[in-house]
Amino acid sequence: MRIARFNGNGRPCHGIIEGETIHEVEGGLFDGLNKTGETHALSATKLLVPFKPEVFYAAGLNYAEHVKEQAEMHGREPNLPEKPDIGYRANNALIAHDEDVVIPAHAPDTVQYEGEIVAIVGKKAKNLTKENALSCIMGYTIGNDVSERTWQTGDRTMWRAKNTDTFKPMGPWIETDIDLESLTTTVRVNGKQTIQFPTNNFHFDIPTFIEAMTSCLTLHPGDMIWMGTEGRAPNLQHGDIVEVEIDGIGLLRNRFVREGQ
Repeated sequence: MRIARFNGNGRPCHGIIEGETIHEVEGGLFDGLNKTGETHALSATKLLVPFKPEVFYAAGLNYAEHVKEQAEMHGREPNLPEKPDIGYRANNALIAHDEDVVIPAHAPDTVQYEGEIVAIVGKKAKNLTKENALSCIMGYTIGNDVSERTWQTGDRTMWRAKNTDTFKPMGPWIETDIDLESLTTTVRVNGKQTIQFPTNNFHFDIPTFIEAMTSCLTLHPGDMIWMGTEGRAPNLQHGDIVEVEIDGIGLLRNRFVREGQ
């Protein structure tokens, strides 16, 4: 099932996408959805961020080639993580499909994309194992973990490198029925493919992260986990359009603009 959040008659709504039609639903996203009978044409509808997360978790350095590329950029030997450490991102940075990423006027010229799959928690979960970890996941979407690398290297934390307003595009919708083993992530800049990789080529997979996380904290419906990216990205310029596509989920597209230009 494909679930979108959209602007329906001036108010945020959820709907089930069937073909080119959105069927408006009532009820909570995590409590069961019932069609209201109202429909909207997908092509004429403004999509919103698929949902507002409770807690925004992010896996860092979770693909081997990305670890190597980051080490090379910083002039050090690559060091693959020995355990699945998790970090946090900020909701203020979230924007939807086809909305602009705004680079601050004073930011350096080292803004890059990170195309990621996002796992969405649909059930309260504590002390799960790898074997039953995915039982708490209700679906998946696409994220672009936009990063300003100079700030990421120079600041003590990633407060602005990762969490500047508009730096977290997410969407276009939630897909509940996918085969994680068969997915491919493709990123394009201005229509040209810059990287393609098997989405599940994680250093630590989703069940491993959930097992580790729920040994110490409780996951709740509406939490989400961004699972990291692969490889190296180019520095993005004013006017660049980035597409992150994961087959089986969809395509997330955003234009990058520099403030004041």
